[in-house]
Amino acid sequence: MSQLSIAVPRETVPGEKRVALVPEVAGRLVKQGMAVTVERGAGEAARFQDPAYTAAGAVLAPDPDSVYRGAGIILKVQPPTAQEAGRLPADSILICHIQPARDAEIVRSLAGRGVKVLSMNMVPRITRAQSMDALSSQATVAGYRAVLIGSAAMGRFLPMLVTAAGTLPPATAFVLGAGVAGLQAIATARRLGANVRAFDVRPEVKEQVESLGATFVAAEAVAKDATVAGGYAREATEDERARQAAAIAKHVAESDLVIATANVPGRKAPLLITAEMVKAMKPGAVIVDLAAESGGNCELTKAGETVQAGGVTILGPVNLPAEMPTHASQMYARNLLAVLGVLVRDGAITMEDEVVKAMLVKEGA
Repeated sequence: MSQLSIAVPRETVPGEKRVALVPEVAGRLVKQGMAVTVERGAGEAARFQDPAYTAAGAVLAPDPDSVYRGAGIILKVQPPTAQEAGRLPADSILICHIQPARDAEIVRSLAGRGVKVLSMNMVPRITRAQSMDALSSQATVAGYRAVLIGSAAMGRFLPMLVTAAGTLPPATAFVLGAGVAGLQAIATARRLGANVRAFDVRPEVKEQVESLGATFVAAEAVAKDATVAGGYAREATEDERARQAAAIAKHVAESDLVIATANVPGRKAPLLITAEMVKAMKPGAVIVDLAAESGGNCELTKAGETVQAGGVTILGPVNLPAEMPTHASQMYARNLLAVLGVLVRDGAITMEDEVVKAMLVKEGA
């Protein structure tokens, strides 16, 4: 039986600082009998140097062509560019963040070369796949980072401070959405001393929100059956949207920092903060819209830009996990390790596991 070869190329998307495999995980794969090849400099932006990979037993490839040569499995963060797609060996397996609808052209190109694609965006929401859930691990990073960039854009402290110049009251933070990113944003804002409120249409998250020291608001505006398969919120009715908007508007107006996290993979983000709501906010208030890449939760959000509207700052960050590449890469690499645990059995690739079947991208899907 030939040794299974895993390739880790350097990411080429502008601004992407993460790497798919960190030395710790590369070493574990080598000990399992796999050959790991890493392109030189692949981990530098995430603070993982080449010598650490060689110490773990990986082989360094000097250029993109050589890293792909003979690879059975390619591990990436971002989908390949058209040029990269042409380098992937026929009949290899690519594992990365890829969205079939958005990346349809690349999917077709890869399918034409016989490359199977497993999407880290399509890990099923089942108990045994929790350790593989890269969307959740990277959302943890985004939720934490959102509070940091939001507080940096404010002109005031988050915590209450008692000083010789008098007492300064804590800032009020309002988090929209209590998924993984939202809960991490709540926890981070509370650690920094803010008075935190949170809204979600799913009533079952109330206990989680309150366990982090935040106030769960607008319980009267949520429905008991608001959750669908996968733990996501279903689409609200017109009456529900009206009640939710009224509840949200009140708390947005009272807040110094708003973190919007409502997002469902593969769908346009729900509009939760209208331009009229922004007008009613305090001068100096900040909105961080984590749904910017999928349309935004705020009507005025522009992806990748900072918008000023009547004294309110609206941040539309994209790819926040790449701004904390060390821990984001560590978490992502461990997700990949778990995926490889069901994909590779006794040194051979098997596509029969239910998780692998759910992740497999089908052309035209």
